[in-house]
Amino acid sequence: MRETLPAGMLATSPIRGSLMTPSHVLAIDQGTTGTRAVVYDRQARVAGSAAIELTQHYPQPGWVEHDGEEIWQSVATVVPRALAAAGIDGRDLAAVGLTNQRETTLVWERATGRPVARAIVWQDRRTIDFCRSHHRDEVWLHAKTGLVLDPYFSATKLRWLLEHDPDIRANAAAGRLAFGTVDSFLIHRLTGGAVHATDASNASRTLLLNLDTARWDDDLCRYFAVPPVLLPEVRPSSADFGVTRGLDFLPDGLPITGVAGDQQAALFGQGAFEAGQAKCTYGTGAFFLMHVGTTPRRSRNKLLTTLAATLDAKPQYALEGSVFVAGAAVQWLRDGLRLFSEASAVEGLAARSDPLEPIVFVPAFVGLGTPYWKPEVQGAVFGLTRSTSAADLARAALEGVAFQVVDLVEAASDDAGRPLGELRVDGGMSRNTWFLQCQADLLGIPVLASPHVEATALGAAFLAGLRVGFWSDLDQLRRLSGEARRCTPRLTPAERQRRLARWRRAVQAVISYHGADSEQPS
Repeated sequence: MRETLPAGMLATSPIRGSLMTPSHVLAIDQGTTGTRAVVYDRQARVAGSAAIELTQHYPQPGWVEHDGEEIWQSVATVVPRALAAAGIDGRDLAAVGLTNQRETTLVWERATGRPVARAIVWQDRRTIDFCRSHHRDEVWLHAKTGLVLDPYFSATKLRWLLEHDPDIRANAAAGRLAFGTVDSFLIHRLTGGAVHATDASNASRTLLLNLDTARWDDDLCRYFAVPPVLLPEVRPSSADFGVTRGLDFLPDGLPITGVAGDQQAALFGQGAFEAGQAKCTYGTGAFFLMHVGTTPRRSRNKLLTTLAATLDAKPQYALEGSVFVAGAAVQWLRDGLRLFSEASAVEGLAARSDPLEPIVFVPAFVGLGTPYWKPEVQGAVFGLTRSTSAADLARAALEGVAFQVVDLVEAASDDAGRPLGELRVDGGMSRNTWFLQCQADLLGIPVLASPHVEATALGAAFLAGLRVGFWSDLDQLRRLSGEARRCTPRLTPAERQRRLARWRRAVQAVISYHGADSEQPS
């Protein structure tokens, strides 16, 4: 059956009323460690791209912040570079898509767009005491939002900002300020302050959105002491988010028509449009999503229920599990231990490891995510011997990421009532052939690496292009997704179970050491 889309805008240039046919779509991918702009042609091929790193601020242990103005300047820097790399200018663009690090919380002045404080990043743990003291409320919060009460989510961060700065609280109540995740902040700046909006996928990560209605919830706003006047309008992911205005790097009038949180954008970019399809994106963290259709499914295994990218007002849902440290573990080996100078070197180093060296690395630098939700836990290495080498540490770090993804997949399969047949993967670590084979071995199912390593940016481009008719429908997007590289498992089931059992003993030991509840999630 051929899928059709809601009527959108004509696929003619919005610039100067021209009748020329635009040739490209721009995707802006604002992530945790950097910002990337990617220009795609009609065959979904990368015509040009540019990226820049983002400064991480750590004012106190467990605190992680970004400078909102630096985020904006990073966008202003990479977009013209990507256009130049593609050999085009803004007048050749049909639309702009936007994808972003989720949960990261910003508050800014409506009149100027200027942030009133640093952005509190999703990794930040400063609200752990609030979450711990209100743990008794988690049941009803989960029922309303599909999430858990954890410092990860935006509402706890926004509450902290309002509570700790009287000026912010007073100006928020007076309607002079706006709250949003990074997408909302960038939409505001890209449109010259004309639009304060977010999409359903980002809104579902705030602890303020009702999962069933896909609307802001008054009870949740009262619980977190958030004035509703702060909140952006919630729109579908493929929708009209205004047009560019007053920028020195893009022309006026360019439609912004695709917005999604990075993980939902990657699910869309991987072509996982239907229930039962799943992907894992390996970035700073690792994020697993399984599409579950048009009916929300609450997890029995502490996974999250979230809104997937949407094409219209009808919600689409996904089960999600989050590993807080994935690529960040490789960065630690590079920058902290200085085992190599380039992250790509980890593959060759891990391949030289002695497989008999009994080392297990639990990379819980900022707590354990799904399905454990133990924010107080820290990382640990088990099984060190005199013969442990740098290669063994590299292998254990990669395995530590892969083991956590196994935990997510098994939990999601149990919730969905059926085993997952294959896992689609993307992100930086999907370039690592050794790691992908390790992931397939430990999962016991094939792993399919997307030919588009940056599936996140592609998803944002797809959402934007669909809205303006640059691409016609989902069938066309499936054809453009390309053929995946396939890794099939080689371990025997017995060896796989032996390794998983050793991993889970290590996890429980870490949880016990840090005084957390050592009971395994049911």
